[in-house]
Amino acid sequence: MANVTRAAALVTALTALSTVLGLGRDVVIAGVFGATAALDAYFVAQGLMNVVLGLVAGAMARAAVPVAAREAAAEGKQCASHRSIDVALSVTLVVLGLATLLMWLGAGAVVTALAPGFDGAQAELARDLTRVVLLATVLIAGTNLLAALAQAHGRFGWAGVQGVPFNLVMIVAAAGFGPRYGVTALAGGFVVGSAVRLLLQLVPLRAIGARLRPSFALSDPGFREIARLVPALLVGSAVGNVNTLVDRAVGSTLADGTISALGYAWRMVSLGETLLVASLLTALYPALGAASADLPRLQGLVSRGLAVTAVVLTPVSAVLVCAAHPAVTVLFGRGSFDADDAAMTATAVLWYAPALLALGWREVVTRASYAVGDSSGPVVVAIGAMVINVVGDLTLGRIYGIAGLAASTSLSLLVAAAANTWLLGRRHRVVGVASTGPLLARALLLGGLATLAGVATGRAVGVGSADDVTTALGHGTLIGAVVLVVYALGLIAVRAPEGRAFWGSVRQLLSRS
Repeated sequence: MANVTRAAALVTALTALSTVLGLGRDVVIAGVFGATAALDAYFVAQGLMNVVLGLVAGAMARAAVPVAAREAAAEGKQCASHRSIDVALSVTLVVLGLATLLMWLGAGAVVTALAPGFDGAQAELARDLTRVVLLATVLIAGTNLLAALAQAHGRFGWAGVQGVPFNLVMIVAAAGFGPRYGVTALAGGFVVGSAVRLLLQLVPLRAIGARLRPSFALSDPGFREIARLVPALLVGSAVGNVNTLVDRAVGSTLADGTISALGYAWRMVSLGETLLVASLLTALYPALGAASADLPRLQGLVSRGLAVTAVVLTPVSAVLVCAAHPAVTVLFGRGSFDADDAAMTATAVLWYAPALLALGWREVVTRASYAVGDSSGPVVVAIGAMVINVVGDLTLGRIYGIAGLAASTSLSLLVAAAANTWLLGRRHRVVGVASTGPLLARALLLGGLATLAGVATGRAVGVGSADDVTTALGHGTLIGAVVLVVYALGLIAVRAPEGRAFWGSVRQLLSRS
């Protein structure tokens, strides 16, 4: 158990580092390109590649982990061969290679389907960028499968660190080559960065002595087990990609820069969940699996996870609502990122912000579902949430523009969090109204009071009236301080138990560092 916790802590720390660098990458991209039609074309091109990866490579890699782990356990310290991984890698690369070729040939038609609002030079640019970015498909597929094999042998660090050099390559591509070659530099950087990620995975494989060979022995029992797991995982992989594709398809019919602004805004909103909740709950996730047969202990762990999620993400959501414009200006307000870009991105942040608590809450309850062996429930909920998001995009998105697109995403996540919680309680009695009801009531009450205080402070200082970074930093800091103080005092006043859970997680995190 201790080894699992240490491994989880290592992966979380490396993921956090990669996430921070990812934000830095977006800051550089915003400074060089702003939120423009050309950058929208790049995101659409990248989305097409993600469809291929999401439907095949990601699912295959996740399905390979339990099989590779069982084979690794049987081998002991000697890693002679993994025939099932040999077959999975060979089949995946061939299938994706053929799919990439077909999409390369039909890139123009695919771009028309994915971005119906693009025309003329923008459509041609998206087509050309798609053909470049598609080159990374096989590279990333290989990376995912090699990382799965390394993790099966207890080598987690190299998989967690791969995002660091990738983001560094992207930063160099944007800052060093973007001014001369435009968004084509980003597409090239994406391919080069993907190649670096693949090379990194060769290091742990060499250390464990893994020898991979091409094989198409489709009758191999291990590969057949992997193949049986893939369809269910395909659904989960496809859901997120479909949401993003529809967001971008509708966004392509709106103002130039809409797709880029949505990307910047989502990076800001999801950053809080990734850095704060993931780090505080590092030890929780492996503990859920260990407690799957002990219902009282499992109930306690889930309650603690939800409490920490609520106490951390509620005030962060309130800050984003009250200080969306200053926060966007501080992060991205330089170079080519002008006032119009800031206004679009701030609008998206404002409507994404309610999704932050739902995002963290859903993570805890779905992990608990997996821990008790229930994978079908979260998949069904994800499909339902996808339908809500798509319908919202096609209605609210067309009527209200970028605000409608962001609101549709938030609504789908809120429904998913609620539905997953209900299923976990109804099927497995892990959560209940008696525990979650008061927690949510306090979060809504205290979060609402903190938001009102933040809005009043923003109006008093004239938030949004200044576009310079220094003034925005001052406004944002003041609003954030007011929101956090009001929320903290509220926790103390109502003697909220989630405050104790939060500080307990902080102490546990510090004791491991």
